[in-house]
Amino acid sequence: MEIKEINNVNEWEGFFSDIKEKTFLQSWAWGVFQTFQKSKIWRLGIYDKNSLIGAALVTKISARRGTFLFIPHGPVIKTQVKEALGALIESLKNLAKEESASFIRVSPFWERNEENAEIFKNAGFRKAPIHMHAEVTWELDITKPEEVLLAEMRKTTRYLIRQAEKNADIQIIKSTDINDLEKFNPVYVETARRHKFVVFSTKYLKNQLSAFLPGGQIMIFLGKYKGEIVSAAIFVFWQGAAFYHHSGSLSRYNKIPVSYLLQWEAIKEAKRRGCKLYNFWGIAPDVMKVEDVSKSKHPWAGLTLFKMGFGGFRRDLIKTQDLILSRKYWVNYIIESLRKFKRGL
Repeated sequence: MEIKEINNVNEWEGFFSDIKEKTFLQSWAWGVFQTFQKSKIWRLGIYDKNSLIGAALVTKISARRGTFLFIPHGPVIKTQVKEALGALIESLKNLAKEESASFIRVSPFWERNEENAEIFKNAGFRKAPIHMHAEVTWELDITKPEEVLLAEMRKTTRYLIRQAEKNADIQIIKSTDINDLEKFNPVYVETARRHKFVVFSTKYLKNQLSAFLPGGQIMIFLGKYKGEIVSAAIFVFWQGAAFYHHSGSLSRYNKIPVSYLLQWEAIKEAKRRGCKLYNFWGIAPDVMKVEDVSKSKHPWAGLTLFKMGFGGFRRDLIKTQDLILSRKYWVNYIIESLRKFKRGL
């Protein structure tokens, strides 16, 4: 097998068009976004006799705690998984040496099962102290008619959507104007404080929109109540799937169902675009069904109930994995472990 860089957008996106299990974190545009962030990237293809059987978008992460190579929701491999992964790892080891990286981190969009866990264990990986992206997601099949989707929702969710549709004071605006991030940011920041997650900077969000806007793959939704923006979200649409990526809401309006209507309008937008899957992104890992939310002490419990209310199914992914290349790794391990503890995750 041979590992080669892919510099052709059509070859890259064409490979992923045949892949069912994927997210936009392996898209061409996500690589463009990383370059806007001044990060070094490599789009690596795994070839078997000139046939592209796997791909991995690799980003060099440089931080005070250490330097490492990272593959978000990848690698993606069609066939000969063990052999292809082995070839990729050997190539990454050489790349890591050139870039002075102390470890390689992957967060695969692979089903969490014993077989897949064994593959990474046998390749020399260990579980990372933290997750980088969602490892437990909530997803919805949106190929069904709208009336069926509504019927399969939690009763409370359906009722609140109907109430919001009748409320003349509620308005949902769809935007592709980067300047509207200034309207998005206040509700985003408040939600981060409430749910104990770290906000991304305005520059980060602007770069993300700049990377995905040329392909028409991103949109801001703003929910207004009596003229005030009280709910907002950013959605990515990529290769037949929609992703609920960033969001926020003002807690003092939590009895006004703006967020419910906003989410429903986003689902309908995804259907109009021909998407088949709607990914609500991460949920609390200790919640298997709606009834479990009341028992959960996870900071995302309330958000999880909101997402589950729209119907759908849970997807558990392989834990983020680290391949240690240097003793410097343990500095990063200690720092990340402490951060996880402080955030209550």
